[in-house]
Amino acid sequence: MLLRDVEYGDVDAYVRMRCDPAMMVELGGPLPREGMESKVRRDVQRAAAGTDWTKMIVPDEAEPGLVAGTVTLWPHNTDAERMSEIGWMVLPEFQGRGLAKQGVRLLLELARDDGRWGLIHAFPATQNAPSNGICRSLGFRFLGEQDVPFAGRALRTNHWALDPRTDMT
Repeated sequence: MLLRDVEYGDVDAYVRMRCDPAMMVELGGPLPREGMESKVRRDVQRAAAGTDWTKMIVPDEAEPGLVAGTVTLWPHNTDAERMSEIGWMVLPEFQGRGLAKQGVRLLLELARDDGRWGLIHAFPATQNAPSNGICRSLGFRFLGEQDVPFAGRALRTNHWALDPRTDMT
């Protein structure tokens, strides 16, 4: 498994992840197909600038075009603070293989070595047992439940945090 930066050719993977009702059930439902090219373009530009890390999870290094999902680390402002947030998605045919956990761990290791991200937050839906399990198993601390805005929707989430410089297990 490897992580590679998002590329303009990843539109189909974005559509499969973000526009599919089953993939988006924990995130309030599918996003519209329109705008996926713009989303990929923004993500490619932010990755190239180094402001966000949007990585494609590639299960087999010999097939870099075969994408299993994404893991992303980005900064943003909340009402109270500037924070770093991590999120991930894995396509159904690749789920259950540990790729999400491997991808998250690898990105956290990169963040630890980079040193600029500080405390990293994750907000999986309260009912998303696999993603909450990833947080728990990688050493994130549970901070409680929280409503989080996403794509114009309010999602009920579990709030987890980890400092990769000190909390990596």
